[in-house]
Amino acid sequence: MAEHEQARVAELEADNRRLRRLLDMRDAPGELRHRLNSTAALMRAIIRKSARTKRDLDDYVAHLDDRLEAVMRAQTAADLRGNIELRRTLSDELNHYAAEEGDRVRLSGPPVYFKPRAGQVFALAIHELAVNSVEHGVLGDASGRLEVEWALVTDDAGRTLTFGWNEMEGGRPDEIGEAGFGTEFLVQALAYEIKSTTTLAFEPDGLRCTIRFPLTERIAEIGPDRLS
Repeated sequence: MAEHEQARVAELEADNRRLRRLLDMRDAPGELRHRLNSTAALMRAIIRKSARTKRDLDDYVAHLDDRLEAVMRAQTAADLRGNIELRRTLSDELNHYAAEEGDRVRLSGPPVYFKPRAGQVFALAIHELAVNSVEHGVLGDASGRLEVEWALVTDDAGRTLTFGWNEMEGGRPDEIGEAGFGTEFLVQALAYEIKSTTTLAFEPDGLRCTIRFPLTERIAEIGPDRLS
């Protein structure tokens, strides 16, 4: 079978799986409307905020297209599996920029399954970190290393997930995103959407980003590794 035919078959199979999942839901029309409205609202926000950056038209379109694509990859995952898994999202985003887990890239943490809305938002946060790293940090430098770690902390205040994006050896630290779109999204939009606290440290050898948020039923859950 030709490569393009295999790709088309895979696309059709994915469409069928999404359709079966939606049809299996007891309230499929309502669930579908909710997801579409949520995704559309997020996209409108991305378009408005991206338009405020100081870019020429071609650059603006390219960055906007990448952001919308990151959201749609997360939406596809939610349609297929009902959740958005953190490690898979990281791997997909890094692979999009030809960065694979190995000697220079390390991912470590328990299985985290985001609910669709929270997962889309966090996927966009990962995208902003990744594209910034390609343009200004270690993913654009052959000598750099990236370590992404996340862990669950349980105390009297409840359950908190701590996510750390750590660039080392070769970064060229800079504000995330021209005119601060990425910084604004990581600090303000994430706080609004998932009640997170984000710390950014622009170290001489690269960016350190730490995101902490409550692990509530509305946002995500820790579970066994059930990826297929």
